[in-house]
Amino acid sequence: MSVVIAGLGVSGLAAARGLAESGERVIVLEAADGERQRAAAAELAASGVEVRFGEPVLPQGASLVVTSPGWRPDHPLLVAAADAGIPVIGEVELAWHLRSSDGSAAPWLALTGTNGKTTAVRMLTSILTAAGHRALAVGNVGLPIVDAVREPYDALAVELSSFQLHWSSSIEPLAAAVLNVAPDHIDWHGSLEEYAAAKERIFHNAGTVIYNADDEWSTRLAEPYGQGRRVSFTLGVPRPGQVGVVEDLLVDRAFVSDPVAEAEELASLTDVRPFAPHNVANALAAAALARAYGVPAEAVRRGLTDFVPDPHRIAHVATLGEVDYVDDSKATNPHAAAASLAAYPSIVWIAGGQLKGADVDDLVRQAAPRLRGAVLLGADRERIREALARHAADVPVVEVPGQDTGVMDRVVTEAARLASPGDTVLLAPAGASLDMFASYGARGEAFARAVRRLAER
Repeated sequence: MSVVIAGLGVSGLAAARGLAESGERVIVLEAADGERQRAAAAELAASGVEVRFGEPVLPQGASLVVTSPGWRPDHPLLVAAADAGIPVIGEVELAWHLRSSDGSAAPWLALTGTNGKTTAVRMLTSILTAAGHRALAVGNVGLPIVDAVREPYDALAVELSSFQLHWSSSIEPLAAAVLNVAPDHIDWHGSLEEYAAAKERIFHNAGTVIYNADDEWSTRLAEPYGQGRRVSFTLGVPRPGQVGVVEDLLVDRAFVSDPVAEAEELASLTDVRPFAPHNVANALAAAALARAYGVPAEAVRRGLTDFVPDPHRIAHVATLGEVDYVDDSKATNPHAAAASLAAYPSIVWIAGGQLKGADVDDLVRQAAPRLRGAVLLGADRERIREALARHAADVPVVEVPGQDTGVMDRVVTEAARLASPGDTVLLAPAGASLDMFASYGARGEAFARAVRRLAER
């Protein structure tokens, strides 16, 4: 009998290595036949793993299929496996089964959400490290989790996407958190309800269920779980059983001996970088997960102050003529863009890209009072312009057509023309970048270069 790996990406390669080391017969199926894939196949051949190129076909004698997270459930290979009664799991589920059975395996502190996952899980890792624990961010970020479970870590900070959770059923995190849920990846899941149901899987076997009391879907997903298991976080003043904000302090009223009568200071708002309301929520979620693991309060503060944000997440690029220029190219959907826009009082908004079918009316309606101008680029800029006409008719709008490398220079020049002292020129596109750029990172870097060139004029 053979274990079949669907796809030779990062997770597929790690899964094949892990299974081969466990003595399994492994067959990898890969449609793409390029230089990278051939090099990976040569590496795996040394471990006895067979790689088959071409259209994936279920081999005879398959006992298990391990799918890459991006493969949709209706892929013919996965449908054929299900029809044959062969289990289909993902790399995360496989990693759970490959953990040491002698009690030495590192506990998982798991986190998901539409936006903020990577920031929150890296904050969590920083807090755990500040407390003296050997910890690592894994899953949808960093080292493949199949590789990590074979190393002697004290705890794993596990970021999980909806795709990964769809194929996971038996993982048992020590604690699990859902940051937020908003429409995304509907083309993969089929509906918002199915997408949310995938997110909820993180709670199924979790010891502590941590949810965002300020987010409707996160709260709804936590409701079925017993009161004794649930802890929430909020940007408001925390009630017993919550972690929240009191004036300028992050405060714990959940992981204390008497949540009714006691509260413990964890950090201050100035310890959260970059400062924005949605990033404070990320910090609260990270703190709650760390506290569920037993981290002391002082380590939460140290971990947050030690944390170095990833690029292109509300990153200050420059201040020119009393106007701030901020790169949040990672805001690739309306929910992320809304959080970014809420962080500044007076904005010239740079938006556009691939909306992937997402609606932007609510985003524009909520942001309208803050907008002093908008500069639009990319494939779906017309849809954003129409929403602005409906909900922010007084806001001046400039569309910058084209897909050449000079587009971002023109965008930044137009934004600077619309901005006044005290404004923020904010790149928060609300769409994906692949219509014009290799990645959201490349889009953010193009923005930063254009701002620097503006400063040199």
